[in-house]
Amino acid sequence: MTDRDERYGWLALKAVPGVGDVLYKRLIERFGSPRAVITTTQKELMTVEGVGQQISERIKTFHPNNREILRELDRVDKLGIRLLTLVDEHYPARLKAIYDPPPILYRKGDLKTQDQQAVAIVGARRATEYGRWITEQITRGLVSRGFTIVSGMARGIDSYAHRAAVSAEGRTIAVLGCGVDVLYPKENQSLRDEVIAHGCLLSEFSMGTEPHPNHFPQRNRIISGLSLGTVVVEAGLESGALITAHYALDQNREVFAVPGNLGAKTSLGTNRLIKQGARLVESADDIAEELSPQLSSAAKLPDRTNEGHSPVDLTAEEAILLETLSHEPKHIDHISRETRLSSSQTSGFLLQLELRGYVRQLAGNLFVLNQGERCPSR
Repeated sequence: MTDRDERYGWLALKAVPGVGDVLYKRLIERFGSPRAVITTTQKELMTVEGVGQQISERIKTFHPNNREILRELDRVDKLGIRLLTLVDEHYPARLKAIYDPPPILYRKGDLKTQDQQAVAIVGARRATEYGRWITEQITRGLVSRGFTIVSGMARGIDSYAHRAAVSAEGRTIAVLGCGVDVLYPKENQSLRDEVIAHGCLLSEFSMGTEPHPNHFPQRNRIISGLSLGTVVVEAGLESGALITAHYALDQNREVFAVPGNLGAKTSLGTNRLIKQGARLVESADDIAEELSPQLSSAAKLPDRTNEGHSPVDLTAEEAILLETLSHEPKHIDHISRETRLSSSQTSGFLLQLELRGYVRQLAGNLFVLNQGERCPSR
């Protein structure tokens, strides 16, 4: 099977009515690939939660030569855009861990390992001069500490964050509410080019998709999902930035808010977040301090200079997980039962171990030790 055939299968399954992100993830976890999903029996498909008679019939009537999908692949190749799928080794690990990760990401530019250490900065489109100033200060401070800045390329705070990251020679990722080949907003052409040069554009929307109000809340879960935490600089009570903050909370990520003037519309949302428990921040130092416990584990890579020695930067739970794993694939449910850790704990600790290079995730929610790793002795 060629690479084009494989990409065609991913796009084709995504195009099946009723197969949303959560169901798509379940199908891949069960069968391993879209081709395996498409070629299995209807009876077997219906054993997956959420797949009934109607959806299974739609999957089985898959057409192998859909012209629209073929045109999509042609345009992707012509513009040098990369498709990242859930089983791609370059698919962002933190995003993969959320409840409803997009099965396919369109990428223009590069993702790097250092982008795992990311912070989202979002806020009002109609930002004040204060909002611009504090966004630039916080962004530069985070960049100087090695953080990648994630935002949504919108007017206002988002654009200020991207520009500040670029001017500080840092990394930045823009998550779009349209296709990666669509320029929005129009005035951001030069910023778009700079983001590609210093990071990448990401979107779950197909080529040529125009921006639509419904797309932006959907996009926001990706912004928070890529990040260790989300910083809200300015936001009204109806701001989309608050949606991003709520997604971050649902994804068990940190939420930070910059306080604003009492009574100012752009402060109502951020001040409410602080009342609700968001961490009040005034500088990059506040954010780095809060995230430091995660960085102490997420940013470390295993020391292979003395291969075979026990890793020394493991928590007790991580050590137990490594003892359970081997170079033979093991399903996450089996790992959870063996270690007596909850599903959420198992998923979280495995993600940290994957980010640090100890384990690899395979298709179907299977995990193995990385080559060269040995189980630590307690």
